[in-house]
Amino acid sequence: MQPSTKIKSLVPVTERPAWKALTAHRQVKNLHLGDLFATDPQRGYAFTIEAEGIYLDCSKNRITGETLQLLFQLGKVVAQRILPELESQTETELNHDSSTNSLIRRYRKPKENL
Repeated sequence: MQPSTKIKSLVPVTERPAWKALTAHRQVKNLHLGDLFATDPQRGYAFTIEAEGIYLDCSKNRITGETLQLLFQLGKVVAQRILPELESQTETELNHDSSTNSLIRRYRKPKENL
């Protein structure tokens, strides 16, 4: 089976249960940041991460622990689509958007070229 045929037969991400669960979770848009910080004094720490000199603070977004879990689940679903191409030792035709194709090509580069 050719990669393009395989990709076309996949269910679009917006049709998958993980996407639908995240969409159903949109009630967080009605939350107020002040209330989120008031109910969770550790929010400033719980929703931040620092690695490799990059500091990411998500605490000032309308997200909850459940939001993060749903995003992680969706990420796992999407990653399954490209996992065979990431693990492939041969150069195959990539039929994704340009960002995904670039990510796959970058991942395939030998570590010494980083």
